[in-house]
Amino acid sequence: MPDTHTDLDALAQRAARPNPTVDFRLEVVVLPVADVDRAKRFYMGLGWRVDIDHTTPELLRVVQLTPPGSAASIIIGDGITDAEPGSVSELQLVVTDIYVARAQLTAAGVHVSEVFHDRGGLFHHAGTAGRIAGQHPTKRSYGSFASFEDPDGNGWILQEVTERAPGR
Repeated sequence: MPDTHTDLDALAQRAARPNPTVDFRLEVVVLPVADVDRAKRFYMGLGWRVDIDHTTPELLRVVQLTPPGSAASIIIGDGITDAEPGSVSELQLVVTDIYVARAQLTAAGVHVSEVFHDRGGLFHHAGTAGRIAGQHPTKRSYGSFASFEDPDGNGWILQEVTERAPGR
């Protein structure tokens, strides 16, 4: 039988370290969809890899898809979330060339907004507020965007990053 006091002491010691030793990586985002097969076809049409498509005897279905070059994936399915289909917005995909990425999505049949930058210059405002047509005037990394939605209305933002900020 585990010694709860010792376990708590060990946890407290690890948490008190000045330099954390555990990475916290965002690797999966659950997306609420109405039709799993339709959503799966949509994301596969974008070139996303199907990592898993599994249904349990209780009819819980989990489909994990990963965008090209990404360490993070999405999960869609049946019985995995109570969120309303299409209720997720502002998910961000980083690309090195916003125009090539937009053309690739458009060729896959996706309606993608025109490239835009934000009037504040730092990050995009919620929804479509503050959008100015065209790439950031100085082509500043992190400054140009485009947006699209999946068939359920889950919203995605493309962000052009050509040079990473320090520490990334």
